[in-house]
Amino acid sequence: MYKFIIEGIENTNQYEELIKVFLTQEEYVLISRDDMQNAELQNEEQNAQPHFFEEFCFEGDKDKLKREIYRFLEKETGKSPKWGILTGIRPVKLAGEMTDQLGGDEALKKLDDEYLLHPEKSRLITNILDYQRKLLGKPEKDSLSIYLGIPFCPTRCLYCSFTSNQVKKPEIDRYLEALHKEIEYCGAKMAQRNDAPESLYIGGGTPTTLNEVQLEGLLKKISECFDLSRLKEFTVEAGRPDTITPEKLEVMKRYGVDRISINPQSMKQHTLELIGRAHTVDQTLEAFKMARDAGFDCINADLIAGLPEEGLDDFKSSVDTMIDLGAENITVHTLAVKRASRLKELDAEFNYRREDLREEMLTYAHEALGKAGYEPYYLYRQKHTSGNTENIGFCKRDLISAYNVRIMEEAQSILALGAGGISKVYYPDENRLERVANVSNYEIYIDRIDEMILRKENNFWR
Repeated sequence: MYKFIIEGIENTNQYEELIKVFLTQEEYVLISRDDMQNAELQNEEQNAQPHFFEEFCFEGDKDKLKREIYRFLEKETGKSPKWGILTGIRPVKLAGEMTDQLGGDEALKKLDDEYLLHPEKSRLITNILDYQRKLLGKPEKDSLSIYLGIPFCPTRCLYCSFTSNQVKKPEIDRYLEALHKEIEYCGAKMAQRNDAPESLYIGGGTPTTLNEVQLEGLLKKISECFDLSRLKEFTVEAGRPDTITPEKLEVMKRYGVDRISINPQSMKQHTLELIGRAHTVDQTLEAFKMARDAGFDCINADLIAGLPEEGLDDFKSSVDTMIDLGAENITVHTLAVKRASRLKELDAEFNYRREDLREEMLTYAHEALGKAGYEPYYLYRQKHTSGNTENIGFCKRDLISAYNVRIMEEAQSILALGAGGISKVYYPDENRLERVANVSNYEIYIDRIDEMILRKENNFWR
């Protein structure tokens, strides 16, 4: 076991996230010098024997300290993580800030030399940055993105830690009544300020858990309350193939929805059953056919690399099938085992098993999608990701998602409605965001909807 002692630093979280890339939680202890002294006193008082086998002390500035930790653990473990010392979830945003300050060549050099990224990763994020800026540019001053959350799903996936509930129609109706009230308030406030949404995204949960009547009521309320004349995209995360019907697709098309997600996660039936997805492979294929018949020409499909009991050939098959189906966007996630998921309870060290397999899966996805004409257009990372890899959205025909780009670059206000929604107010002069959160529990959201509105009045619109 390794004992890391950090001196002169109050918040050790970012260092611990780096250490976790190399070691499981049972293999290290990270403490401050004060904590160590207190522990030694307790050991003396209790006549206890220390249980640490190794001890290391690091001093210096933040990035220098990270480099020392990285290089030490690289030597000890034989691992050389490709993301270097970066532990944040938005490396493309970092590349953008560095490019603006230093220029492209110097930013690339700094990513390689000071952040210790492997060249393939530093070039990946700088290429994505260039692609985003070429197609989207900067957000207009009075624009924002809107997110509406529907926190309901047919079942809960094995790896899920999001706000999702399995409830019957009356509960969904009660929730929608509260959500409609928040929509009315936000629409009036935006009209008063002459703000306009650049993108509108309905996510979850699974929004198509709503039946046709509920879905039409929601979309009708949105069209009545928001000025959509400058909208670049309107997305509904249809998600579960078993919740998609021709009637729901017709309703979405009628109200201007131009992007949907059909998220199989895997095209292996055994995997779907193992992770708690209630749909079949055939239902995914049928959902694509229904969406094409309804006139949707921009479909996103989510796949997850590293699902339990899947090998490389299984993942290859899923990627190849999505390419054959012609999905305009394919988002390749690497499984992240969050603390609140059932998978974490079943296997606490799942993230560290077969790390090389995740890398092989992502390499195949890059190569196959590139040959098929897809470009990587947005990227983010998560904590607890298997193999310390990343999530990447690929698109063809330049059909990028403005909402996905904006939420990662953090240069535009995000107005989030519904249970679990976290609005973000952007202050351009200071280049910072302030979060304004709704409660995550849908029942509390319903009971306290007036308070949620007041939070926005006092904190978002000021």
